[in-house]
Amino acid sequence: MGLAGELEKLNALKQADAISEEEYQQAKDALLEQNRPRTPAAAVLDVNTWSVFLHLSQFLTYLLPLAGIVAPIILWQLKKDESSIIDRHGKIVLNWILTELILFLVAIPLCFVLIGVPLIFIISVAAIVFPIIGTIKAGNGEIWPYPCSIRFFK
Repeated sequence: MGLAGELEKLNALKQADAISEEEYQQAKDALLEQNRPRTPAAAVLDVNTWSVFLHLSQFLTYLLPLAGIVAPIILWQLKKDESSIIDRHGKIVLNWILTELILFLVAIPLCFVLIGVPLIFIISVAAIVFPIIGTIKAGNGEIWPYPCSIRFFK
């Protein structure tokens, strides 16, 4: 018997004064709670956790050279088919990594004209701040595209 049938039966018991109004409300609330569609909390947590790992993996560069580039690519390739949210976060991270590399390549020759030094400083600060903000947003289930990032992957 479906939810509608159960509610009809419960309503008939109430109409026949077989159960009180309070018992009716408790039973009805219990039925509705049992039949409420649920999003698996573990699945949501898993998606947010992998999204956080994607953003944090950029900091591996400070431990091992190039690890901050390779790790996000590997994580994204492994998990992108499981969730469109993880895929989106992976694209955001890779767009930022590529943008960051291009900005550094442009700023290095500009050091000879002295404007490159402040540019490298600004890029370095953004390389720390943006992944932290992206991590916090991903942990809350939000998608935050990094500002000034070139969209190579859409």
